[in-house]
Amino acid sequence: MAGYPLPWPQVFLIGCCRKWNLSNGSLNEAQAVNTPTIRIARPSDDLSALLRFYRDGLGFTVLQQFEDHDGFDGIILGQKGALYHFEFTKKRGHLAGKAPTEDNLLVFYHPDAADWRSAVKRMRDAGFSPVPSFNPYWDREGLTFEDPDGYRVVLQNASWPKSN
Repeated sequence: MAGYPLPWPQVFLIGCCRKWNLSNGSLNEAQAVNTPTIRIARPSDDLSALLRFYRDGLGFTVLQQFEDHDGFDGIILGQKGALYHFEFTKKRGHLAGKAPTEDNLLVFYHPDAADWRSAVKRMRDAGFSPVPSFNPYWDREGLTFEDPDGYRVVLQNASWPKSN
């Protein structure tokens, strides 16, 4: 798997789509109308390191890059046509710093074990090793990886919502 083609991990579409069908991973045209797109944006001090983590490790596509847009450089990653994307920016002459805690997470639910193993392998092949989770709950069915800014991504081998 070269990224996140359909079906996407369930994390992005939980809470941002009114009628997401978790059983088959698709939105029909009527459901997609008036569904907001979510952008998760944050600053960074090292865009090239984040690019390696989110593109090469997690498999996202670069949707846009910009330089000196009102003093900001940035990258936007996601999947073309998806209802979500990430934006990382760097303001010239300004330090963004690291994540405030070890419990700042993005969680990607991979209910299929083979898909989960593939996602973990892609991270390891890109040179990223799991770290112990701040909250041990996430270590029970998943692995946590820390991005270059100290923010963490959990690859969880479970579905959401849980059926039990």
